[in-house]
Amino acid sequence: MSAHAILTAEAHRDLRVRTEHGEALGDAVMCCIVVPDEFRKVQEEYPILFRLNAERDSFTALAMFGFQDGENLFLAGDRWDARMRPLAMEIQPFLIGATPNGATKQIHVDLASPRLGDGVRLFDEDGQPTPYLEHVAEQLGALDAGYQGAHDFFAALRRHELLEPLMVDVTTEDGSSNRLVGFHAIDEDRLAGLDAGALAELNDEGHLLPIFMAVASLGKIGALVERKNRRLRNG
Repeated sequence: MSAHAILTAEAHRDLRVRTEHGEALGDAVMCCIVVPDEFRKVQEEYPILFRLNAERDSFTALAMFGFQDGENLFLAGDRWDARMRPLAMEIQPFLIGATPNGATKQIHVDLASPRLGDGVRLFDEDGQPTPYLEHVAEQLGALDAGYQGAHDFFAALRRHELLEPLMVDVTTEDGSSNRLVGFHAIDEDRLAGLDAGALAELNDEGHLLPIFMAVASLGKIGALVERKNRRLRNG
């Protein structure tokens, strides 16, 4: 269970964060949320799929790390085997919150996170943010801006009916089957059929690039299958 608190030098002067990777630190996850602003970098390593939250009638984008709950095929002991990690993984155990009127953004920390312990300091002896905390604040700002822009992105996808249900069946070398269900992907036929006006509109709104990046990322599903096979071969 999480325990969020506003991060302050007075209350958290001696707090330290473990920045290494590992299952015990919360890295054993099948996927994480990504925002359109980071699709260009994310697609170089991970498939990007979309999932509908039926209760909110809204979509989120996800970087896929595995084929079943708790499976992260990029996690090898204490090493994350990729050139980048999505922002939602990088900023843990922090998150951004707002004052009741929404005017001011604040850094919150999950005091129940296993990442708190011996590690990098957040504040120096004078109570000033360390370079590490300053970098986290920049990442949180980028993620928050991405969340704000994502609303218009998903509205555009729905307006042009560019998302279709996707089911991926994967058979690994040992004969076992894995199935990804409950996800969506960009409808490439629908995208190809858009007229010049619709494409220009998407481009002018800044949505066309992340759409193409999401399409390109589907080529990484094969690489994810190979990671699964390699893990099976190596026991």
